[in-house]
Amino acid sequence: MIKSLHARHHQLAQQEKQVEFLNNGVFREGKLPRFQQRLQAAGLFPLRPSTLEILQVNIGYMCNQVCKHCHVDAGPDRKEIMTRDTMQQCLDVMETTKIRTLDITGGAPEMNPDFRWFVTEAKGRGVEEIIVRSNLTILLANPKYHDLPKFFREHQVRVCSSLPFYNADKTNRQRGEGVFETSIKALQLLNAEGYGKESSGLVLDLVYNPTGAFLPGDQFQLQRDFKKELREHFAIEFNNLFTITNIPISRFLDFLIESGNYEEYMEKLVTAFNPSAAQGVMCRNTISVDWQGNLYDCDFNQMLGLKTTQTSGQHISTFDLQKLAQREIVVSQHCFACTAGAGSSCQGVTA
Repeated sequence: MIKSLHARHHQLAQQEKQVEFLNNGVFREGKLPRFQQRLQAAGLFPLRPSTLEILQVNIGYMCNQVCKHCHVDAGPDRKEIMTRDTMQQCLDVMETTKIRTLDITGGAPEMNPDFRWFVTEAKGRGVEEIIVRSNLTILLANPKYHDLPKFFREHQVRVCSSLPFYNADKTNRQRGEGVFETSIKALQLLNAEGYGKESSGLVLDLVYNPTGAFLPGDQFQLQRDFKKELREHFAIEFNNLFTITNIPISRFLDFLIESGNYEEYMEKLVTAFNPSAAQGVMCRNTISVDWQGNLYDCDFNQMLGLKTTQTSGQHISTFDLQKLAQREIVVSQHCFACTAGAGSSCQGVTA
């Protein structure tokens, strides 16, 4: 069974060790240009925000799965859970700033004991869009989660679910034995509530990321393939497929190093740098909040401990929209993954 880096007491469980590794090796030796250099050459440095539209809140790293590629290093052993007080501060920010989208993630966010309260309060305060990033298997993991599809429907939650592929082999290799079969059952439960159905208004999105050290294929072609295969074999409907490039941090970074693919993968990302994709990166319209309320430019920076600049504020309790709108976005070498090819974000391609 796969264990989290934390459970293994692995050196990469330390955020500073990951940052140190990413800043050394092929980048220190000058074999590859640094991300900042590529941005400068494209006239995009410093990278600045556009309009802040999304507050992405990670309400805990606890998860019922331990996936090989997980950039959060989530798992059953992770005990970091956001408190209701911190959630309340996030809700206050949403209300005062009129940020349109609350994007709730984890781990498995549903495992936070205050998850339903958070969603209900956000809905009651008139948050325009609530996204829940679900791993699907949590819906069947325990009887206390079995009514979540109905809960999602009642609160008009947009469900964004991970599904590495439309067959069992690739999915189970990445996420664990039996995950594909359970995911299919969960998708069917969501369909039964109206999710993914035309004219229901209940949006069900899927997220695809490659199983190895390569870039994802064309998002729109993959969406067509997923829709065809899932419909024909399992009578499953969904709205959108988003492709995400695997970020070279946490467990995927460990995989790259152990398999001897790190340098080749980074070279692929650097070679595929796309200035148009860089202009659309999610850190320009999103702020990420960790379980303690600390602020980051994106979820990936969060996992590396790279907070927003000090002058713009670094905690939800001192959230200042004007200062954040003027900040310089913190970048490092892992950012090449978001700017390679057609780009990558939690909303799919960026170019």
